Amino acid sequence: MDAAEIHAGRERWQRRYDAARKRDADFTTLSGVTVDPVYGPPEGAAYPGFERIGWPGEFPYTRGLYPTGYRGRTWTIRQFAGFGNARQTNERYKMILAAGGGGLSVAFDMPTLMGRDSDEPESLGEVGHCGVAIDSAADMEVLFEGIPLQDVTTSMTISGPAVPVFCMYLVAAERQGVNLRDLDGTLQTDIFKEYIAQKEWLFEPEPHLRLIGDLMEYCAAEIPKYKPLSVSGYHIREAGSTAAQELAYTLADGFGYVELGLSRGLDVNQFAPGLSFFFDAHVDFFEEIAKFRAARRIWARHLRDDYGATSEKALWLKFHTQTAGVSLTAQQPVNNVVRTAIEALSAVLGGTNSLHTNALDETLALPTDESAEIALRTQQVIMEETGVVNVADPLGGSWYVEALTDRIEAEAEEIFTRIRELGHDGSITAGILRGIEDGWFTAHIAEAAFAYQQALEKGDKKVVGVNAHNSTLAKELEILRVSHEVEQVQRRELSARKTDRDGVRVKAALERMVAVARSGENMIPAMLDAVRAEATLGEICGVLKSEWGIYREPPRF
Repeated sequence: MDAAEIHAGRERWQRRYDAARKRDADFTTLSGVTVDPVYGPPEGAAYPGFERIGWPGEFPYTRGLYPTGYRGRTWTIRQFAGFGNARQTNERYKMILAAGGGGLSVAFDMPTLMGRDSDEPESLGEVGHCGVAIDSAADMEVLFEGIPLQDVTTSMTISGPAVPVFCMYLVAAERQGVNLRDLDGTLQTDIFKEYIAQKEWLFEPEPHLRLIGDLMEYCAAEIPKYKPLSVSGYHIREAGSTAAQELAYTLADGFGYVELGLSRGLDVNQFAPGLSFFFDAHVDFFEEIAKFRAARRIWARHLRDDYGATSEKALWLKFHTQTAGVSLTAQQPVNNVVRTAIEALSAVLGGTNSLHTNALDETLALPTDESAEIALRTQQVIMEETGVVNVADPLGGSWYVEALTDRIEAEAEEIFTRIRELGHDGSITAGILRGIEDGWFTAHIAEAAFAYQQALEKGDKKVVGVNAHNSTLAKELEILRVSHEVEQVQRRELSARKTDRDGVRVKAALERMVAVARSGENMIPAMLDAVRAEATLGEICGVLKSEWGIYREPPRF
């Protein structure tokens, strides 16, 4: 790019920056030096390829979505939490909000993630242990008791039974008297990554996609601020993928959901802004920053060139980040505070829109109140003390970071080509479905995970406290233990709830939902009616399993 084009770009950025709202904050260094809101090539200098870097708030968004960076608004501190029953988790949420958290992120227990009730035989010993138990709308009411849902953004990390759980959230909001159009937040719903990595599915892919399409239509019409899909790379990375695989598989899944929306006749400029993303921030600092920057650039280009998006917001890739759970170690767990801080800083320098920081003890158990507070304070130290919020994309133009960004982007594009070749019609969706059926994704993730494990065991890769610097003075941690009484109480309350409800109404609502599933109508209204009747998660998922069958992964060796 020549000097005149760079100068024109800077002037465009300046006009947008001047017109944007900025925080009333101190934008100087610790020594009192005033810093510019953005930096670029020297005035009058040419910079070959600068159009791929650009200015913040301008296509291709490599340097961020907003001309102000974090001077306009900082990222949302959204701590992931859930354990025991709804009452216990409600207390944790209130602690997080009182301590400065800006949004809530719900962690569900394993029975809920698998669409089962707490009283099912398969749920025995799992209720409340890796998240909160939610059996019906009554639990969701308790979960958010005293928390006005119109005033807080809420993320829910669940995919297989995401739609009925979301219906329970909507009914809880109705019972608070909230106008559903005022609700804001994100539902994960990403079923592709379940088949690729996390393995928490219920049905074959096609019925899941049917439900997701219905949800996209319903949210676009009735709950426009709520994002019905958070396309998740986090679980792909935690399963052992490389950074480039995480990026490519996640964005490919996102393209698949764009194709789903288009197949429903939705306007890409209207529904694409309702897609968000969820990435892992691993411990290789610069690689992660490059991954986040490449993600925005790839998404904007493909949405514009391949899917016809023309509005700016449809080109924006907004993403939540969680620090890497897989990087935490049970050995010398206090070291996890350092790992988490470095990972969080990479997410911030990569321009994340919201962030969860893991607690030091999460490799051993759910976090205690104290470790959860340390995780929260980690974000606040980065936000308030380090000065990294003062300048948009401060690493932009770094030879190393730009080279890494280009390389990860090129690797991702190669993977997109291969996925399209897998399908029968050249679409990303067909390629994803074939890749799931053939085990293509899981095989490549397994190869990457095996290669890393070999490097770790040979000592080529070091992990402090595991295969390097093993001696320690640290004492054993006190960890959070979920009492077996939680499961007993949950089962008793569920039994009482089933006894007290109108069984005839529940049966009729479930039958109506199945009839709608057969008709091709949008299923969300019928599912909401079942939830209002206090039908349970297991009952809703159960009748759909009877109608659609369940998915079993083919054995592979």
